[in-house]
Amino acid sequence: MKKTSTRLADGRELIYYDSRDDAVRDAVDRRPLDPTVTTSEVRRDPLLGDSVAIASHRQGRTYHPPANECPLCPSEGDRLSEIPDSSYDVVVFENRFPSLAGDSGRCEVVCFTSDHDSSFADLTEEQAGLVLEAWTDRTAELSHLPAVEQVFCFENRGAEIGVTLGHPHGQIYAYPFTTPRTALMLRSLAAHKEATGGENLFDEVVARELADGSRVVLSSDHWVAFVPYAAHWPYEVHLYPRRRVPDLLGLDEDARTEFPKVYLELLRRFDRIFGEGEPATPYISGWHQAPFGALEEFEGVNRDDFALHLELFTIRRTSGKLKFLAGSESGMSVFINDIQPESAAQRLREVASS
Repeated sequence: MKKTSTRLADGRELIYYDSRDDAVRDAVDRRPLDPTVTTSEVRRDPLLGDSVAIASHRQGRTYHPPANECPLCPSEGDRLSEIPDSSYDVVVFENRFPSLAGDSGRCEVVCFTSDHDSSFADLTEEQAGLVLEAWTDRTAELSHLPAVEQVFCFENRGAEIGVTLGHPHGQIYAYPFTTPRTALMLRSLAAHKEATGGENLFDEVVARELADGSRVVLSSDHWVAFVPYAAHWPYEVHLYPRRRVPDLLGLDEDARTEFPKVYLELLRRFDRIFGEGEPATPYISGWHQAPFGALEEFEGVNRDDFALHLELFTIRRTSGKLKFLAGSESGMSVFINDIQPESAAQRLREVASS
């Protein structure tokens, strides 16, 4: 992999990740852009104890542009985009309309391919492997920023999810705090460790799923994917490396090599859940990584106790119908799942590639 860092016309950082070592990336951003101005701030809710990012400047962000005006396609002639070069493998750049910025963290956009009409599931294993390298590199770099405590690499896919740009891409949020979801896992991890005299909860969850087998979707030498026992979403899969590591940086070479094949198979199965002729399945996919900040509030737990895993889920519960987060979910954070997890796992096994 070759990494080339440059600056856009408004000062934002852009990084090319190329599979070829001889790639030359010297194109200049020719757009007349003013310096980026953001109003992001993080406010803490005193009752719930969580944090909310206030980012009112994002109201003017690009919204469903036509394909010939896509800001994530390579620049071509007089059509200038966020990517100055005329082609690319994988690109990461600072978001022009970030939810988090400065002392409040950082937001980046990850373009998986220059092909506007493609998707992550259409990538080759080599291309998917390069995306993994980019995720890993950005996790390492962002973890060194003073304001950053946790790095979240994720993809929103589909208009139903709220995606406003059709080009295949994801995002990276570098939070200035440990997120509420991760804090809940760390508290459960700490309580279990104390109650059992040092046993790891993540290890036990994976071991139980493998022993039961009814919710396992696929397994390989270095990865295992399953629908969790208490799945929140209609079709939800958690993907774990068999060797527990706290973050993407901890993956060994064997796990990195095998990941593209396993992950691409999962994504392709998701597109087959509802049968032939159905539109592409909307989904959210994201990596849960251990925070880089101090963990003193989670007594007895350290970073190595956390288990890196990817969560992939869709909000579509059946053909043409979505799972809405209504009163119970949105008002009280109590999910009600319309699909039995064992049935979801069975369906995901049925649609395996031949």
